[in-house]
Amino acid sequence: MARPLRINLAGAWYHVTARGNERKDIFRDPADREQFVRRMSEMVERFRVGLHGYVLMGNHYHLLVEPEEENLSRAMQWLNLSYSQWFNRRHQRSGHLLQGRFQSVLVDWQQWGLELSRYVHLNPVRTGRHLLDKRSRKRNQSGVGRGVSAEVVRARVESLRAYRWSSYRAYIGLEPVPEWLQCEGVLGLVKGRRGEQCRQYQDYVEGGVREGVGGSVWAHLKGQTVLGDEKFVKKLQSALEGDEREQAGLKRLRRRPRWE
Repeated sequence: MARPLRINLAGAWYHVTARGNERKDIFRDPADREQFVRRMSEMVERFRVGLHGYVLMGNHYHLLVEPEEENLSRAMQWLNLSYSQWFNRRHQRSGHLLQGRFQSVLVDWQQWGLELSRYVHLNPVRTGRHLLDKRSRKRNQSGVGRGVSAEVVRARVESLRAYRWSSYRAYIGLEPVPEWLQCEGVLGLVKGRRGEQCRQYQDYVEGGVREGVGGSVWAHLKGQTVLGDEKFVKKLQSALEGDEREQAGLKRLRRRPRWE
């Protein structure tokens, strides 16, 4: 199976993720996570990458990034390789830490930035413990699942707010926003006055916790590579004019027939 098309654009938003080899943990303790955050902040400065959101889970991570230059691959390769080498030295292991290359999706941020950031921030509670894992969500969507109590919902919200290893706490004002994190882009998509945007964003995200929001955002993914409508894909074509390899991939996306 061919690998998905990789599109490098300056000033574009990407959802980036990488998973541990054989789905094993890439973060074993707080020291590992702190080291990754330090290297992530260094990547922001070294490669001039805007970071709009992140979450570190046990065996994978999610980032919402905006490279100022056409260097997404270089930035992510540096982050993954430098952390992997540090992790292997610390834990006295050898071999690949991550499963293949990182995955990236080019995002129409004005249309999907808000919902995608909510998807990223909800990862810590999208688990079986909180009845929000993939199986539970499918059962609920089909009407087979049992309703959740107010106590379960409260536990979800408390867990989400307490989770240290994501940008959510900074977004809602529970901790200072670090210099290397940019919250303005996503918060600018929230309705309401500027001073109320943090609270409005918190209501939006935690409303998803109460509703049991799943990963429906990916139902709109095109060619495993682009999250946006046909108009957005067409705009990408003009931006990539002259790059035959990427143009060919985008043309395939546009020519794929609809089911109807």
